[in-house]
Amino acid sequence: MNKLRINNEAETAALGRELAAAAAPGTVIALIGDLGTGKTTLTKAIAEGLCVKETVTSPTFAVIKEYTSGRMPLYHFDVYRLGGAEDMYALGFEEYFYGNGLTVVEWADRIEELLPKDAITIRLDYGQNENERFATRAEGDGHAL
Repeated sequence: MNKLRINNEAETAALGRELAAAAAPGTVIALIGDLGTGKTTLTKAIAEGLCVKETVTSPTFAVIKEYTSGRMPLYHFDVYRLGGAEDMYALGFEEYFYGNGLTVVEWADRIEELLPKDAITIRLDYGQNENERFATRAEGDGHAL
């Protein structure tokens, strides 16, 4: 497990670009953290690293947004409002998780049992000041991002 201190948006963007550069089709990045810790900001940076041209926004009410203009599709889930695994099955999540793109899941701890064994889990936590965040990265089986 790697623990990184992220002091600002530039460092968040650098982490996102690093993740995007190493990602292959079928990669799932599971983001866990309280409201405001930077899950969507990190996802925007991943999209930038994939050269996504569309504006990336939180899919809180849509649950999933698809971005197809980058070097591979980006599937962005926000599962905060879902009732559980049944809702993910209704969305056809397996086509995304095991498809030809990179999937980022915000609030991934709510569907932990559905995450692939090789998912990259990143926990974002607040630091001691308002700008500081910590990202703890656990690398899943088979992926070493």
